[in-house]
Amino acid sequence: MSREKKKLVIIGSGPAGLTAAIYASRAMLDVTVIAGRTPGGQLMMTTAVENFPGFSKGIQGPVLMSEMRRQAEHFGTKFVDRWADQVDFSGKVKRIGAEGKELLADAVLIATGSKNRWLGLPHEKDWVGRGISTCATCDGYFFRDQDIAVVGGGDSAMEEATFLTAFAKSVSVLVRGDALKASRIMQEKAFANPKIKFFLNTETTELLGKDKLEGLMTKNTKSGRVEKLNVAGLFLAIGWSPATDIFKGQVDVDEKGFIRVIDEVKTSVEGVFVAGDVSDPIYKQAVYSAGMGCRAALEAQWYLDN
Repeated sequence: MSREKKKLVIIGSGPAGLTAAIYASRAMLDVTVIAGRTPGGQLMMTTAVENFPGFSKGIQGPVLMSEMRRQAEHFGTKFVDRWADQVDFSGKVKRIGAEGKELLADAVLIATGSKNRWLGLPHEKDWVGRGISTCATCDGYFFRDQDIAVVGGGDSAMEEATFLTAFAKSVSVLVRGDALKASRIMQEKAFANPKIKFFLNTETTELLGKDKLEGLMTKNTKSGRVEKLNVAGLFLAIGWSPATDIFKGQVDVDEKGFIRVIDEVKTSVEGVFVAGDVSDPIYKQAVYSAGMGCRAALEAQWYLDN
């Protein structure tokens, strides 16, 4: 196992992690980002980002993340495109394992974000790439002129559904509750699109098919009525869970898995900081995560200086 010693290791490469890397590298710290094998965070699966300051006409999510990474590299940040798979925060020097590579660090910043939630149905994960998807921008093209469905009622679901209408014949939005949770502007965009149909109080109960998705069974949660929905694709947009599995037992987490914070960006372990969705159960906005990344980097710098 190869081993390197760094002043600061940042785990995660979304807006929080990359903003932290920019600030820490500009402060002349020796910074390495463990970026994962699919770097960039959730914005890599987002089309138009319209609410990140500085882009009057919006910017594509992957473009924004690519530019943030280049900016961090410009100031000297090193990147390891592997998954962090184990950590040991028990000593003054922290240890992070990344698929056969070990990094030692005087300080660590956790910015691992969150991961997709699943419905919990048989074949759900087996059929990813065979009718099931969690990424409209990745897979929408493969459903050209077909009927598909999106599960979810938040901003992500509305964005996915709207984007998919560029390819699909129709998009059915399946919402378990009796109202959408999306922001008004996202709702209005979706309602105005003639290809999108809405099914409230609707629960997906079964995935139909042999080796791939061929349809769905749904149940109305109020009337109990069961119906078959003939769709070739199902896109899941039902929220995210914090990506904290490897940190449990190392730092304090709450009952939902979010890392508990002290003074916004400090964890229960001295020298371990946190930023972004991994500790934010409320806002989940890229610009907010970036702000947290800035603060966490400054706090880490002050910790290391002292």
